[in-house]
Amino acid sequence: MNYTYLDTTVSLEERAKDLVGRLTLEEKVSQMLHYAPAIPRLDIPAYNWWSECLHGVARAGVATVFPQAIGLAATFDTDFVYEIANVIADEARAKHHEFVREGDHGIYKGLTHWSPNVNIFRDPRWGRGHETYGEDPYLTGQMGLAFIHGLQGNDETYLKIAACAKHFAVHSGPENERHSFNAVVSQKDLYETYLPAFKVCVEEGHVEAVMGAYNRVNGEPACGSPTLLQKILREDWQFQGHVVSDCWAICDFHMHHKVTSTPQESAALAIQSGSDLNCGKTFASLLSAVQLGLVAEEEIDQAVTRLMMTRFKLGMFDPQEQVSYANIPYEVNDQDSHHALAIDAARRSMVLLKNKDQRLPLSKDNLKTVAVIGPNAHNADNLYGNYSGTSSRSCTLLEGIQKTLKDKARVYYAKGCELQEDKTEALANSQDRIAEAVSAAKRSDVAIVCLGLNAHIEGEEGDVSNAQAAGDKASLLLPGLQNTLLEAVVATGTPTIVVIVSGSPVDLRWAQEHVDAIVEAWYPGPEGGVALADLLFGHVDFSGRLPITYVRKTEDLPDFRDYSMNNRTYRYIECDPLYTFGYGLSYNHYVYSDLNISKEVLHHGENQEVHVTVTNKSQKPGREVVQVYLKDLEASVKTPHYQLVGFKNVALKADESKTLAFIIKKERMCVVNKSGQLVLEPGGFTVYAGGCGPDEVSNELTGTKPLAIDFQVV
Repeated sequence: MNYTYLDTTVSLEERAKDLVGRLTLEEKVSQMLHYAPAIPRLDIPAYNWWSECLHGVARAGVATVFPQAIGLAATFDTDFVYEIANVIADEARAKHHEFVREGDHGIYKGLTHWSPNVNIFRDPRWGRGHETYGEDPYLTGQMGLAFIHGLQGNDETYLKIAACAKHFAVHSGPENERHSFNAVVSQKDLYETYLPAFKVCVEEGHVEAVMGAYNRVNGEPACGSPTLLQKILREDWQFQGHVVSDCWAICDFHMHHKVTSTPQESAALAIQSGSDLNCGKTFASLLSAVQLGLVAEEEIDQAVTRLMMTRFKLGMFDPQEQVSYANIPYEVNDQDSHHALAIDAARRSMVLLKNKDQRLPLSKDNLKTVAVIGPNAHNADNLYGNYSGTSSRSCTLLEGIQKTLKDKARVYYAKGCELQEDKTEALANSQDRIAEAVSAAKRSDVAIVCLGLNAHIEGEEGDVSNAQAAGDKASLLLPGLQNTLLEAVVATGTPTIVVIVSGSPVDLRWAQEHVDAIVEAWYPGPEGGVALADLLFGHVDFSGRLPITYVRKTEDLPDFRDYSMNNRTYRYIECDPLYTFGYGLSYNHYVYSDLNISKEVLHHGENQEVHVTVTNKSQKPGREVVQVYLKDLEASVKTPHYQLVGFKNVALKADESKTLAFIIKKERMCVVNKSGQLVLEPGGFTVYAGGCGPDEVSNELTGTKPLAIDFQVV
């Protein structure tokens, strides 16, 4: 065949239009569903658009599993996230081509991956928050940008794989109402908090796809919103890729949102608003929608052309030898170097929240007995998080400690309790494993109690056993008997270290008051035990920092259904938190000095350059997350208490100093007014630079305060 769409000397856009022009209406519609069938007469193979790679190639068999996204965010390291995403894309390419060679065109086997999730983790009760990069728009945008660049590659013609920024927009629970919920948001909060990460992913990341959310936003269903998909995404941001609906979100239009009455009306509204691909089957009604005059075939042509453009960018119609990414061998998948990277990511993601009297690091030479206790101590499955692949290797927290202490100390293990249930054995009394845990603790020099959650408790509606809240948490309290277990262990008098496996904050008030050390391990991946042991025993230093604020108790939170940012996140919180965004301890001691700025007076529209020196005042190498915050002193509208405007994860040798430079762009100095417009107002600003934010809680817990310097905008 000498069709234009097969001519690689012609532009991709011309090729896509030529191909679409050869399709019948029925064939066009068939390509707009996530399970697109083959069209043999044009040599178009079957293709399933639905693949996932949130923290590794997911649901497609064996692949390297990295820490969950919230853990990657805790590294505060965009270069590192780029490296991880590049590895994920290599494995996705390798697996895809091997599957095709074996005739497998099924779900999760494609090159269009619906990651990253750049929603804002506005409320710690949201079950899907661990899929995100936390609560801060700037951190989320920068992490999402790095992840997208790593996935999509740097070839001038082809994408390595196609990334997808989701869920657009204003989406973070409640999960049990997501098919009918109307998220009411002010224009100020919309443009100040909920949209910036998506804007960065589109304008700077050139992300190939954007996925709409389930809910309505100010009355418009997100996948059928002219405001979001036409005005903001395509007109204001000049988005050039395709829009995919969340799965079965378009049938929600008539079934739950009640903004339409029939599948035909829903499909037409989605197309006319800017959706191109339906994860689900409602777009099958487009044939009858055309016959009813609800939508024009030209509108369908536009959507299918966008979809085919993506497939051309992925090299699906070109000779494999011409597409460099198509030649990535299957052998790269699940290789040793990728597992080493995943373990390193786990080390760099974990956050040390408390370390009373320097209880950590533990000394192997001074320990004779160690108790490892808790429902998350010896369960590799609980280390994964959701949207994950299958690892060929595992090392539970218990196993990591056992391997480290081999031939050095006796390790006792006791489960203590289940994550949620009040007993382990069906015929037993409640608390049937606590006595064993107490016995282990009494015989030990230190007790390491591994508590928390798993992806069956917090997660997506329909995917979790937490039926009451459909994946959200009704409370921040540790579920089941976990706090009872912890109290029983502490009562023995044995020094106690708490390790939390979770994707979101839990209530740690009692632990903060009574235990010696606390570690937030997130969902570190199936070899998380290696990473935890390395940190607990000081083989490496803690460098992770919190990408989300830990409030003290559930009652400190606003109504979950309220999308106002009032009293939410470190930027607008009104009560004292337990731990604040950006907080985390290290074994090493880092000192900041010589904070200076390029100009004390900026003229309207100029950027500010900030320099600061950080020194490792310790005898061991380590990593420090240098954070830069900005506070507007004279804004005409309500602004954040302070907000992140720069960060760098820097490696420092013993006694080494490094001077770092940050650019604060004029956009970061703008206020967002009540109309959602960015306005640069004259007035004063304070820049903070240090290892945490300028809040009193972090300053008290770390014993340090960031450096500060003022400047004026005129």
